[in-house]
Amino acid sequence: VGQAIRESGLPRSELFVTTKLWIDGHGAQAATQHFTRSLQNLGLEYVDLYLIHSPGGGKVLETYDAIVALQRQGLIRDVGVSNFGVKHLEGLREAGRPTPAVNQIELHPFLQQRDIVKYCRAHGIAVQAYSPLGKGEWLDDPALLEIAKRNHKTVAQLLIRWSMQHGHVVLPKSSKASRIAENFAVLDWSIPTTDMIELDGLDADRHCTWDPTSGPWRP
Repeated sequence: VGQAIRESGLPRSELFVTTKLWIDGHGAQAATQHFTRSLQNLGLEYVDLYLIHSPGGGKVLETYDAIVALQRQGLIRDVGVSNFGVKHLEGLREAGRPTPAVNQIELHPFLQQRDIVKYCRAHGIAVQAYSPLGKGEWLDDPALLEIAKRNHKTVAQLLIRWSMQHGHVVLPKSSKASRIAENFAVLDWSIPTTDMIELDGLDADRHCTWDPTSGPWRP
């Protein structure tokens, strides 16, 4: 990644690089070692955002403190979390730790996680939506197809725009150039209120991935 950035000719300040700490890297020493290795592998002097991938690895406070220490050294710009439920975020707050900049969770119309989103909004935590397309599971859903047709858009564009209109930072993924271009074509239009209401009504607590947000708080 670092080599690609250097060869691109773009200033480093114009790029935003995020990476994560996996659950086997929890604990002060392990977290520091894992981050150092990631930074070396990336070939960068710092990362813009470093996330704890899940609270499930335990030793959350010790791990978080180690990452904050790396931030103070200038190696990380912002510290965030991923897959944290309300009890995990509250655990950080009650322990007096700095508020994470980001909480990255699975979000789409079929899984809106409103309690977590509400908590993040109340505490100034940006909400990042991963799997906004539900890993493709619902691209042929009849309700989504009908709403997309009314808006003359694809279902993927509809799902991305839905997240944007809810204020989420959306993280769609594709390895195909045509689909990446399609995913970007969501900035010059909006979903009408009536269709947003219909999409909001699809919430059914349906995960397309795991659900670490409901796991125990393991400080």
